[in-house]
Amino acid sequence: MVTPLIEAKGLTRVYEMRRGLFGKAIPVRAVDDLSIKVLPGETLGVVGESGSGKSTLGRMLLGIDPAQAGAVTFEGHPMPAFGTAEWRALRARMQLVYQDPLAALDRRLTIATQIREPLDIHNLLTKSQRDGRVQALMAAVGLRPDQADRYPHELSGGQRQRAVIARALASHPSLIVCDEPVSALDVSIQAQVVNMLRDLQDEFQIGMVFISHDLKVVRNVADRVAVMYLGRIVEEALSDVIFASPRHPYTQALVSSVPVPGQPLKGRMILQGEPPNPADRPSGCAFHPRCPLATDICRTSVPALRTIGVGRSAACHLVEGATAPIAA
Repeated sequence: MVTPLIEAKGLTRVYEMRRGLFGKAIPVRAVDDLSIKVLPGETLGVVGESGSGKSTLGRMLLGIDPAQAGAVTFEGHPMPAFGTAEWRALRARMQLVYQDPLAALDRRLTIATQIREPLDIHNLLTKSQRDGRVQALMAAVGLRPDQADRYPHELSGGQRQRAVIARALASHPSLIVCDEPVSALDVSIQAQVVNMLRDLQDEFQIGMVFISHDLKVVRNVADRVAVMYLGRIVEEALSDVIFASPRHPYTQALVSSVPVPGQPLKGRMILQGEPPNPADRPSGCAFHPRCPLATDICRTSVPALRTIGVGRSAACHLVEGATAPIAA
């Protein structure tokens, strides 16, 4: 049995929100009793609408945002506490690719200096080896040698994101968390960056958590897909399986909105209303106010995430594959 590269069990993260300056603190469950794992060399796509807790999950997997309940293990070992020497040493093997490359880069430093930064921080390689590593990484992500001494504002958005990816690869990580890495780019540049990520992952055998709300991109890059809604996973399966036959009504709505070249949008499932306020979660299944199939049990009982087939699971009382509704 292969040991997961990273595994989370029962993760919970609660923030406090105040209504007004002196209002009462209201708990907001950004991530709610969530379990997930990524195998070595595998890409897990995490999808869902804005506010579903995807980015919070990514930070929790890296230990940047500590969990209030649950635990994360990396290669079978517990994640060290945030800020400790052990956690800082482990961060060389876990990197984050941000959504906005311009905000992720220091405008006062050259591109080469920033790509080299993880090597300096973690004291990896000799000086000459670091220079060679930077040159090799720039070539790997498609940046020219003359761009090494340029500053972030002198590059295009796609070139900046390539520099961010090169920096993330500098320390030979085993895991990369990509938080909406192509959402700020033009469509043609998105395809280039996605193809580059896939090639780099195959070359270096990196595990990846790819967070996005764009299902077209996730379909092209992910081996497995986890669908999040209001802090919980509502369905998880292999990418091909989940796009061919989604089971949860929320997943069906998301998949039905993905355009297919040369085909009209037939049978599109349009959700009514907006996602609920996380500070005022609906009773029962959080999706029931927007679900066209909701019944009485959906309004009163929270569905558990359970196996509904080989390698797939869903959290829905009415999903096919179970003989009767099962509540958490």
